[in-house]
Amino acid sequence: SITGHAAHVTLAHAGKFNAMSRNMWRELRCVFEAVQQDTAIRCVLIRGEGGHFCAGGDISEYAGFRFEEVSLRDFHEGDVWGGLQAMLDCDVPIVAQIEGHCMGAGLEIASCCDIRVAADSARFGAPIAKLGFPMAPREAALVLRAVGELTAREMLLTAAVLDAPEMKQRGFLNKVIPVDELSAAALEYVDRIKQLAPRAARLNKQAFRVIDQYPRAQAATDLIANAYRYAASAEHIEGVTAFIEKRSPRFER
Repeated sequence: SITGHAAHVTLAHAGKFNAMSRNMWRELRCVFEAVQQDTAIRCVLIRGEGGHFCAGGDISEYAGFRFEEVSLRDFHEGDVWGGLQAMLDCDVPIVAQIEGHCMGAGLEIASCCDIRVAADSARFGAPIAKLGFPMAPREAALVLRAVGELTAREMLLTAAVLDAPEMKQRGFLNKVIPVDELSAAALEYVDRIKQLAPRAARLNKQAFRVIDQYPRAQAATDLIANAYRYAASAEHIEGVTAFIEKRSPRFER
């Protein structure tokens, strides 16, 4: 929805803590491509429904496409990266209002935002090693830039889940506040941005994008050719299957 030069984007997936389905990724892309074209919009506020930002991907869909290299690549490079790239390409400032779970896909979406405000009870991580697969190259590069190398390594290699005060200390969050003050604090950022020069904001974001991506873009691109060969691997299938079957995974050599 659009209110007073601000677009409000809500991640909503009832009963799944707003986990991202394939359709949600496609919708995210469409929404941010539309925002980019609308010169009346000066700021975007993105948040989750029902007390959570986003708990990750919708794992119930995974068995349908993750275990074959071509379809797995299409999911990450088409659906997921399509949505994230649309956010990264958006010249309008984006404010994230984060509470509850901010995991995996949620962490990636938050990493695309310019301002991040979180409830003190929010939790952050990407424990996909428990599911038997790595983070896709472009997504890993995005998260590493946003959270920092040490935090990215901790999250992906040890399945660490960190609280909001810790993430602020590590430089990922602008502000951490009690959950009952979260909405007002996020809207304060939105209102402040709306009162400033919109053309200047767009030019700043364009400059940030060039500075951020130019020296690093080739590395992720070079990795993609072989990035999804693990699709049919035993540990990938075991990790996802165990989650769906609500049991602990059994990873063996």
